[in-house]
Amino acid sequence: MMHLLLTLLDLGGTFVFALSGAMAAGKHRLDIFGVMVLAFAAGNAGGILRDLLIGATPPSAIAHLSYLGVSLLAGFIVFFWDPLVSRHNHLVLWFDAVGLAFFAVAGAEKALVFGLHPVMAAVLGMVTGVGGGMLRDLLVMQIPTVLRADLYALAALAGAAIVVLGHMLDFNTIGSILVGGLACFFLRYMAIRHGWHLPMARASQTHS
Repeated sequence: MMHLLLTLLDLGGTFVFALSGAMAAGKHRLDIFGVMVLAFAAGNAGGILRDLLIGATPPSAIAHLSYLGVSLLAGFIVFFWDPLVSRHNHLVLWFDAVGLAFFAVAGAEKALVFGLHPVMAAVLGMVTGVGGGMLRDLLVMQIPTVLRADLYALAALAGAAIVVLGHMLDFNTIGSILVGGLACFFLRYMAIRHGWHLPMARASQTHS
């Protein structure tokens, strides 16, 4: 049951992040190959990094064709619905928020299954969540969202921490995952819609 749950979370996160990657590629007018590459990279980078760090090798994204399949499906959907994507560029942010929630809770839960310390499981959940978005942004030469001032990595960490806390208190696993995912998405929603952000570094002033 737990293996099935983790697989569903992984595939869901892969699909949604792949959509965000393909949309970013469409926004930058890449060809169909570029769309597919960006879809796979965004959809699978976080999961691959997580699996390598916990020793779950080969990573699920490489060991099972289903991950490639859902990534390519997302890429084809975006490529052939390009006019819709062009009119709704903000959808990248929303798909990114959903994918962040999926991967943050899945990463934390899988880390716990592999016996990691709860603190590191929460950190790894955050890393899993931000990995795909970071690679997507770097491939289109943008500053990664995680390095900007809005709530991104913190949202992933909060969602992962709720999963870990639920595990430590012996709460229902599915309930902890649901609450953690919703908390992560809520924080991203507030950041996107209402400008919630962390304090920003002050620009240095030069004097003549």
